[in-house]
Amino acid sequence: MRKTNFKTLLIWQRGMEIVDAVYKFCEELPSSEKYNLVSQSIRCACSIPSNIAEGSGKRSSREFARYLEIALGSAYELETHLLICQRRGYGDAILLSKIITEIGEEQKMIYRYQEKLEQD
Repeated sequence: MRKTNFKTLLIWQRGMEIVDAVYKFCEELPSSEKYNLVSQSIRCACSIPSNIAEGSGKRSSREFARYLEIALGSAYELETHLLICQRRGYGDAILLSKIITEIGEEQKMIYRYQEKLEQD
């Protein structure tokens, strides 16, 4: 497998945009959620591009695909945390809806890239 500069990958770039949006959204959450939803959501968001970057440096497409699987799991976990926020009426509803949509697109992109790697 040829090494990929992770910064050129659209899935990494979109993941970084999600991180920025999640940080912004979490600023408005109740202080009582600081060690629960805020902490968990930020960790999940950061995990998405971090695992994409780490996987891009692995020796084989199979290994990279495994890291994409982890990134995808983090994306689903983040989506769940944000859906909990939505149910609880936390934060800016418009921003929250936008982030949830972006996460859905990111999930599809990661899955497609993972399939592509597995075909190589």
